[in-house]
Amino acid sequence: MICPVCKSDMIVVEYHNIELDYCTGCKGVWFDSGELELLLESQGLEETNLFLDNILDSPEAVSSEKKRKCPLCGHKMKKITIGEQPKILIDMCSEEHGLWFDGDEVNQLIRHLAGEHPPKQDSREQVVSFLEEVFEAPE
Repeated sequence: MICPVCKSDMIVVEYHNIELDYCTGCKGVWFDSGELELLLESQGLEETNLFLDNILDSPEAVSSEKKRKCPLCGHKMKKITIGEQPKILIDMCSEEHGLWFDGDEVNQLIRHLAGEHPPKQDSREQVVSFLEEVFEAPE
């Protein structure tokens, strides 16, 4: 798969039988439809289904950031925001093929969700550790 930001080949990273597409250049992450839900559920964050459903219904955010093309269908993705403090700006395929997270946005989302919906046992630490290890934000 080609990165929608830097146009480099992405690598596949597997975690709990979930294959995520990761760009080693810009550190972005592509979640195919349903993969974000699987990742959150694998970490005991099951109460996020309503939150994730709301992502699909989110209005387009006003942003000066350039629109990116879906790496699957090539259509321009819409910009949406998640959370409040801080707002996380992500890209969503209008055909619902998936979600694109720049650099540290996955870490921000997990921290936001873990704060709203406490995970089971030590799963927050496990997922944050994994995400920080693999999806390290650019310096």
